[in-house]
Amino acid sequence: MAIRKLKPSTPGMRHKIIGAFDKITATVPEKSLVTGKKSSGGRNNTGKMTVRYIGGGHKQRYRFIDYKRSKDGVPATVKSIEYDPNRTSRIALLYYADGAKSYIVAPNGLEVGQTVMSGQDAAPEIGNSLPMQNIPLGTIIHNIELRPGQGAKLVRSAGAFAQLTSREGDYAVIKMPSGEIRKILAACKATIGSVGNSDHALEKSGKAGRSRWLGRRPHNRGVVMNPVDHPMGGGEGRASGGHPRSRTGLYAKGLKTRAPKKHSSKYILERRKK
Repeated sequence: MAIRKLKPSTPGMRHKIIGAFDKITATVPEKSLVTGKKSSGGRNNTGKMTVRYIGGGHKQRYRFIDYKRSKDGVPATVKSIEYDPNRTSRIALLYYADGAKSYIVAPNGLEVGQTVMSGQDAAPEIGNSLPMQNIPLGTIIHNIELRPGQGAKLVRSAGAFAQLTSREGDYAVIKMPSGEIRKILAACKATIGSVGNSDHALEKSGKAGRSRWLGRRPHNRGVVMNPVDHPMGGGEGRASGGHPRSRTGLYAKGLKTRAPKKHSSKYILERRKK
């Protein structure tokens, strides 16, 4: 996946770096795998704004992604690579041999016409989904389940990948994209390869309007508010707000927010690097 840097014909174009759509082969999504998507504007069921800085943006339709890959042993052909407004990665449309269709997160290197499989007997090749007990050690993986049959929860964003480093009894030891090393049941499925569209991290919007198209409204800082509105507000002139904290008073830097007795802590062998 490449990126495009445009000529500085306008101020918004000068710093604009966007992804190239050369790998995308279809412009209209599969109708049976799409549903309408309602935007909340940050309001709850009573109309009260509960999340700030959300609103507007282009209308989007939600694409149903198959994170479970439950059709074991049935080969599927990649029909198209498509854009998805709901995620940073591209998605791939699969046509199964029994007539079913589904979307998956498109891994790096997946091409139209390629055949993918899922299940215990699938080969450890790009796009195939199989239990981690059947994946060779050292393999790059993504779309990792936390519980068998639950569906992929980890490593799903553009360019992300984890590595299967070892196995300990019923558990597989995974090195996560953050650097954290943790154990996950080896019966959980993972997909071979890294998530595609790895150049997404290099993109720059170039202008404020592109954020508005994505439904992001202007975000004002706490230090410019009054003391009644924010703990960091007030002061004469450009006085700093003291310790960085949230509107509710939680420290924004250095405060540990993970529950000390969290159940999954025993599966983490090494915390992420700070």
